[in-house]
Amino acid sequence: MFIFDFIVANPVLTIIVILAIVIVSRAIRVANQYERAVVFRLGKFNRTSGPGLYLVWPIIEWQTRLDLRTITTNVEQQEGITRDNVPIKVNAVIWFRIVNPEHAVMEVREVANAVIQVSVTTLRTVLGQHTLDDILKAQDTISDAMQKSIDHVTEPWGVKVERVQMKNVEIPPTMQRAMAQEAEALREKRARLIKAEAELDAAEQLRRAAEVIMQNPAGLELRRMQMITEVGAEQNTMTIVMMPSEFVGMAKGLGELGKKLAET
Repeated sequence: MFIFDFIVANPVLTIIVILAIVIVSRAIRVANQYERAVVFRLGKFNRTSGPGLYLVWPIIEWQTRLDLRTITTNVEQQEGITRDNVPIKVNAVIWFRIVNPEHAVMEVREVANAVIQVSVTTLRTVLGQHTLDDILKAQDTISDAMQKSIDHVTEPWGVKVERVQMKNVEIPPTMQRAMAQEAEALREKRARLIKAEAELDAAEQLRRAAEVIMQNPAGLELRRMQMITEVGAEQNTMTIVMMPSEFVGMAKGLGELGKKLAET
């Protein structure tokens, strides 16, 4: 009854109190820990509010709320030509977050779309500055260069680009076959070099063995007997022709005579 009597006695004051309650209830806002609200008053920047409880007065103030968490965005596949004139298709992933809500609202419109467009143009530029081998082998280095380039552009917008990574690189099938043939040729070259080095080492060892045997002719007979024993132990059908020692001396003499004739 007391409240009813007060309302009847003071209708104007009652209306003012009700209006104040309605305005305050409509002005109360709550922002999460990862959110910030950029508040404008009559069209001018007034403050950045949040997290927690804050007030935005109706009619004279309005807000733009931003998420400060890291945003992951796919950069659509881009087709370009490398520095060595190879057409490729590359798509990438970019991680960025807003570090200055005021600049993100007032310096650029739709900040997320702006960052994506900068990433697209940067990706196309990078493709034309590097060869196919660089793009395939040094993706981390290229990604770091892209991250620095994009971050330099987006810094005035209050955006920090944390990471850029190329996700998929597509090359023409003909180029894939050529790369496979190149890899096969390189492996064949390596195998031939290893085989040649092995033959060179074997020849060097044989030369040293011949020098040792020539210093002691009896060693030749011992080596011959050892070879006969090995062949007999393996039960081979090999035919061995024994050369008498005098033929060995004759062959040696002919070899020395040939060397002297070559020197003259």
